[in-house]
Amino acid sequence: MAKVALAVAAMAVLLLLAAAAAPGAEAACDALQLSPCASAIIGNASPSASCCSRMKEQQPCLCQYARDPNLQRYVNSPNGKKVLAACHVPVPSC
Repeated sequence: MAKVALAVAAMAVLLLLAAAAAPGAEAACDALQLSPCASAIIGNASPSASCCSRMKEQQPCLCQYARDPNLQRYVNSPNGKKVLAACHVPVPSC
């Protein structure tokens, strides 16, 4: 049951990330690129190497994501901050 709830929550995050990709935004800032981090941000999984790689690539966009009402709860969440720390990406000060 918990795995089903986690899967549903992961899909919800992916849908929110897809909705947040602003049309006309720079190609480099694509919240969907952080989808490998969904299980670490909404669950308690450790971030994968793929997650950390993407997080580092998207680091310049984190303030944009932190200001987005659809994404800010993930960027600013305790798990979001744990993922940033585990990936050696500084928490954005926007």
